[in-house]
Amino acid sequence: MIRLLLAFLSSFILSLILMPFIIKFFKKKSASQTILGYVENHKDKNGTTTMGGVVFIITTLLLAFVFIEYDNVWFMCLLVSIFYGILGFMDDYIKVKHKQNLGLRAYQKIIGQAGIAIIFSIFIYFSTQAGNMFIPFSFNSFDIKYFIIPVVIIVMIASTNSVNLLDGLDGLAGSVSFIYLIFFTIITSTIGINLYNQGETSAIINNIANINVLSMLFIGAILGFLIFNTSKASIFMGDVGSLCLGGYIGASSCILGLELILPILGLCFVITALSVILQVAVFKLKRKRIFKMAPMHHHLQLSGLSEPKIVAIYSSITLSIGVICIIFYLL
Repeated sequence: MIRLLLAFLSSFILSLILMPFIIKFFKKKSASQTILGYVENHKDKNGTTTMGGVVFIITTLLLAFVFIEYDNVWFMCLLVSIFYGILGFMDDYIKVKHKQNLGLRAYQKIIGQAGIAIIFSIFIYFSTQAGNMFIPFSFNSFDIKYFIIPVVIIVMIASTNSVNLLDGLDGLAGSVSFIYLIFFTIITSTIGINLYNQGETSAIINNIANINVLSMLFIGAILGFLIFNTSKASIFMGDVGSLCLGGYIGASSCILGLELILPILGLCFVITALSVILQVAVFKLKRKRIFKMAPMHHHLQLSGLSEPKIVAIYSSITLSIGVICIIFYLL
């Protein structure tokens, strides 16, 4: 517990110290976000400094080896999130360089995301955990064998794109990810304690302990970033931040066999992704829109809700689901 708290505090303080320098650096490099005029309320955001999500990579990378003894499992989890962050950085760089809101092509992003996911899925398949997946709200797992490879690929692509899509309002993606990771860490700790009490001696106990520390490093880094990102934002996380967070959220779930808890605890990620999928599908089939704008948070904004209120709604939903999940695990 002390190690978790120290990891969180160290990450938070380091993130807090780094953020002013990061903002100053990217301002000097004219790394500002070009906003399309699709939401009237976003016009004043044009020119806001972006790519602040690099703080997640820098902070976790600098502190990980301080608090965690090297192991290829947790390191692979961190490495995957960093590579997704690098993919997002490339996307941001193109946007900044050409002063427009279109970075990498959609197919280029998918190829990059899928490539990282495939390598990660193969690593998991040949790791000690193989294809074990935990049943939600229980301490039992089942082996899906080589089917773990397509499952991991789907989870990774879904999680990275979902967090990326959620990053549309000041503090939204950061706040939801912050709360998600707190409850994810509580859930993994609960599972770890239960397995230990049952006499489990496999690597899963060590993996859970290491991933928990890594999660606390991300939680601290996000909190430090949010101080500068809440409305009105001084800096956006950019794709470098959202893909890094989405990569870690997906990777940490897959590495511990908790793929099935992700869409439950991360309901807001699911809602965001589904709102876009439904909007596109219905429009192509019937030439009609079911939302004023997708993702859902833009629909709510165009319906008259303020950004802080929408962030509060999404955060409250994630918080409530987190509490419910903990209750079910303790029953």
